[in-house]
Amino acid sequence: MHDSTSNIRTALYLLAISAFLFATMGVLIRLASHTVDNATIVFFRNAIGLIFIFPLVIRSGFQNLKTQKLWMHTWRAVIGLIAMYGFFYAIAHMNLSNAMVFTYSSPIFIPLVAWLFLKERITSWMIITSILGMIGVLFVAKPDSGLFNTLSAIGITASFCAAMAFVTVRALTSTEPPVRIVFYFCLIATIISAVPMFWRWRAFDMMEMIYLVGAGVLATTSQLCMSHAYKLAPAGQIGPANYLAIIFAGIWAALLWQEYPDVLNVIGFSLIFIALLMCSPQIQRKVQRLFS
Repeated sequence: MHDSTSNIRTALYLLAISAFLFATMGVLIRLASHTVDNATIVFFRNAIGLIFIFPLVIRSGFQNLKTQKLWMHTWRAVIGLIAMYGFFYAIAHMNLSNAMVFTYSSPIFIPLVAWLFLKERITSWMIITSILGMIGVLFVAKPDSGLFNTLSAIGITASFCAAMAFVTVRALTSTEPPVRIVFYFCLIATIISAVPMFWRWRAFDMMEMIYLVGAGVLATTSQLCMSHAYKLAPAGQIGPANYLAIIFAGIWAALLWQEYPDVLNVIGFSLIFIALLMCSPQIQRKVQRLFS
C-alpha cells in the first residue's frame, strides 16, 4: 500500500511538471503562429522532439527500440497527431485560456476510455473528480463565443483523441519504456506531418526558429514526464492533474499579455485544486473512513 501511495504521489508530481512544460510550449506556439502556419509548427514539434530524444536512445542502446507493439505505437502516433493539429490550431486562433481548456479537457474522457480499452475499474469518485475539474476549467475559461463555434468542435475532437492517446500510453507502459514510447511517437508523427508541411516550406528567421525549436524541446520533455507518470499509476486516477496546465497558462498570460484572473478565474482555480487533492490516495482513504 505504501509503495502504491508513493507511486501515485510521484506520478502526480510528474504530471504537474509535464503540465507546466506543456503550458510553456503553448506560449511559444502562440508566438510562432503569428507568422508560421499550423502544419509547419506541428512538423517542427515532432522533428525537434525526434532529435531531442535521439541521445537518450543512444544511451539506452538501439536494441531497446525492439518492440512487439509497433501497431500500437502507430495508433498512438496517428491519434496523437490528430489531437496535436487540433490543439495547435486552437492555440493559434483562440485566447490562451480557452485553448488550454480544450487542450486539457481530455481527462474528462480518460476514465471512460480507460474503462473501455484497458478494462480499468471506473469508480464514482473518479467520475466526480473529473467532472469537478472540468467545472473548474469552465470557470477559468468563462464560456463565451470562443467555446461554442467551429473551434469548439475542433477542440473537443482533439480532446477526445488526446484521451485515447493518453490511455494508449498507459497500455504501452506495461511493456515499453518511456524513451521507446516517445521515440516511436516522434518518428512516426514526423514522417506523417512532413507531407503537409512540405508544400509550405520556406526560410525562417531567428525568432521563429527559437519558438519552433523551443516548443519541440519542451513538448518532448513534457511527454517524457507524462510517460513516466502513467507508468506509475492508472490513467483514470491521475488524469485530472493535467488541469494544472490551465493555471500555468493563466500565469504566463498575465505576465506576457496582461490577462489577469478575475473572481471566476479564482473560483475555477480553487475547484481545480480540489479535484487534484481528490486524486490523493490519502484524501480518498479519509473520505472512505468518514462514510464507512
